[in-house]
Amino acid sequence: MTNLYHSGARHLQDRFDSRRIADRLEQVTVHDTFTDDDRAFIERCSMFFLATADADGRPDCSYKGGRPGFVRVLDEQTLAFPSYDGNGMFRSLGNTVVNPNLGMLFIDFEHPNRLRVNGIASLHDDATLVDAFDGAQLVVQVHAERIFPNCPRYIHRMQLVEHSVYAPSPGHVPPTPEWKKMEVFRDYLPGRPTGGAL
Repeated sequence: MTNLYHSGARHLQDRFDSRRIADRLEQVTVHDTFTDDDRAFIERCSMFFLATADADGRPDCSYKGGRPGFVRVLDEQTLAFPSYDGNGMFRSLGNTVVNPNLGMLFIDFEHPNRLRVNGIASLHDDATLVDAFDGAQLVVQVHAERIFPNCPRYIHRMQLVEHSVYAPSPGHVPPTPEWKKMEVFRDYLPGRPTGGAL
């Protein structure tokens, strides 16, 4: 395990007298391999937030959604999730090409709970892996370096009304989003992907 806290965190911990509890939380909760409970929690989530940064450290945060099970724990230190057709900007995945460090935040709003996963990303386009995820253009694998739960007390309790009709699933062809039909965008939509290394 690498040190969880840098000088900025330590400065504020000392100011607010939280260094002892911060160190204890690291000792008790932070781990680098997925537990059975971690796997169950991650694989029942239908969304997560993805934090990435570019080569200069400028951050970006993105919402990623799908059907429960769209994020899978592959082994004790690796998870994978699909990259679906989006707006073509590739901000998050583009960031991982130049800076593979990322953070993932999984939240259960119905039974307040959350889990963070920090790790190193790699992009994969081999057919065997991509075909294992309905609707995937690419698959992102994350080698976990830190896995830790967070206190759920500020999570607002909400209910899922329905899964997005755009979320891929077996036997379901998602409709074309309305924005792609707009005159201002439709002549600029991508064609087939070009080859080349990731």
